[in-house]
Amino acid sequence: MNNYRTKYCGELLAENAGEEVVLSGWIDRRRDHGGVAFIDLRDKSGVAQVVINDEAVAHPLRSEFVLKITGRVRKRPEGQENPRLSSGEIEVEATDVEILNESSALPFQVSTALEEATDEKVGDEVRLKFRYLDLRRPALANALRLRAKVSSTARRVLDELGFAEFETPTLIRSTPEGARDFIVPARLSPGSWYALPQSPQLFKQLLQVAGFEKYYQIARCYRDEDFRADRQPEFTQLDVEASFVGAEDIYALTERLMGELFALIDIKLPSVFPRISFADAMNSYGSDKPDLRFGNPIVELTEYFKDTEFRVFQSDYVGAVVYPGGASLPRRQFDAWQEWARSRGAKGLAYVQFNESELGGPVVKNLSEKEREGLLKAVNAKEGDAVFFAAGERVKSQELLGAVRVEIAQRLGVIDRHLTGNTAPDTAIEDQLMKDAPFEVLVGKDGRKWSIVWVVDFPMFKSTALAKGEGDVAVGGGEWTAVHHAFTAPIDVEGFDKDPENALSDSYDIVLNGNEIGGGSIRIHSRDVQERVFRLMGIDEDEAQEKFGFLLDAFKYGAPPHGGIAFGWDRIVALMAGVASIRDVIAFPKTGNGVDLMQKCPAKITDEQRAEAGVDYEDLD
Repeated sequence: MNNYRTKYCGELLAENAGEEVVLSGWIDRRRDHGGVAFIDLRDKSGVAQVVINDEAVAHPLRSEFVLKITGRVRKRPEGQENPRLSSGEIEVEATDVEILNESSALPFQVSTALEEATDEKVGDEVRLKFRYLDLRRPALANALRLRAKVSSTARRVLDELGFAEFETPTLIRSTPEGARDFIVPARLSPGSWYALPQSPQLFKQLLQVAGFEKYYQIARCYRDEDFRADRQPEFTQLDVEASFVGAEDIYALTERLMGELFALIDIKLPSVFPRISFADAMNSYGSDKPDLRFGNPIVELTEYFKDTEFRVFQSDYVGAVVYPGGASLPRRQFDAWQEWARSRGAKGLAYVQFNESELGGPVVKNLSEKEREGLLKAVNAKEGDAVFFAAGERVKSQELLGAVRVEIAQRLGVIDRHLTGNTAPDTAIEDQLMKDAPFEVLVGKDGRKWSIVWVVDFPMFKSTALAKGEGDVAVGGGEWTAVHHAFTAPIDVEGFDKDPENALSDSYDIVLNGNEIGGGSIRIHSRDVQERVFRLMGIDEDEAQEKFGFLLDAFKYGAPPHGGIAFGWDRIVALMAGVASIRDVIAFPKTGNGVDLMQKCPAKITDEQRAEAGVDYEDLD
């Protein structure tokens, strides 16, 4: 192939025996035996064993030295084959060894000889500081290579469907989209600023106005959000937009695309994904991104306790979730559940235990005899189960119970065993929870479970107060802000602004294993409808023209009906790779608080740079 190699290490097979080859790569590990050194040489394709008979040549070699090896391929002695390696039937007897570069002592082990390299107890700070070494570890390297295949496959599918790839600007005008912008000073316009895009939303709509009809982009996006463990200030999404389409067209496109992506990991998704309404998702599973790998839905008990004398249950809403087999848990574990609930902002979790036809737990003494007698049937529980309750404001109670439901499944080991380390539960419990799942649950060769679903019929608006409470940036100064974004079309174009509380949007989310992996909508393409949405959100005509005038003006010139979807690329690849964090599928991620430990940034700039950019720290204060 060139002077550095004629073969890759992982390509060498028994049929190559007798060939002279040139290999280049890193020393994965070294073993010495009776004056002979055995070197595992690693490159991007895998590992090959190299035999060095000259002790003087082998003496200086250490882990992660970069070598060029010339030698002859031979079969390994019988009984010494390594079935874990693609090249495990052969070894290379070195005739020449050239050190291309040396390596200092490593801050942590990166050898592929480790059974699970990423499980080595290495602190995240050290891993991120030496990210280029961390990327040599096999599990992480494989996750990044999977990401490359996912992107390549997406491009192939979309190209086959007639979509064209366009790039949109990354220095744009700051526009409200629900999170804070990163801003960039404009040196040639002192006092003025660019923003980095939170998404290409407006540009992809303008490309539809321009008549391109089918657009996609693997886009870098930026959001200055509050710190969360599994968020990154810069992230990637696959952005897709098309003209003359309805929601059904976007569903079909997504189902084709996702089917091809998951074939890369030998998962055959259904050709048509099931659907659930937002209202049903909240009522039954306490989340707009429900994990449907198992059943165990929330049971509403508001009517059941309508005449209760228990003050806690004298609420607008009472709901419950069953903990299968939970009656046998010791008191300290129920106390730990209270702490878990308080960590999520709740006051605690009421619970009862069904044991030997008797009710136990602190709540029981507050219930009437009639309430106790019918409770087992009302919550669909069995002897030996426990039940958690939440009461109060409907949405917050449902969200708490939804989190309880998922936590129970994880603690039982029904889901995410590869991440939590929990062993499988009683087989009968696991089988029953999977049997009760509302849609088909797929099981991969590695035992991981998969459930994919469309969530549809979202509310178009939510109260501004609620949006602020969730930590989002409420867009506009009105009573209402958009659930998705301000450019989402209403289902009822004529009446959405007469009853905004009950208005539904023509939007959809795609949810995999309880994770929103994509979301989109049919867009507004009428200037009149867009202005009505803005007015409802408290954006008056002057502000709308100032911030979005270029879009509103474009709508005057024959904007076609259009819609699309954006996929969270980092999240999709993380799920496919089976890793716990999106950081493990991003080449150079930042910490949870947005710091790059390798580059040591964000960092101060010099006084000269600040003056040139027209930025005065006192002004920013």
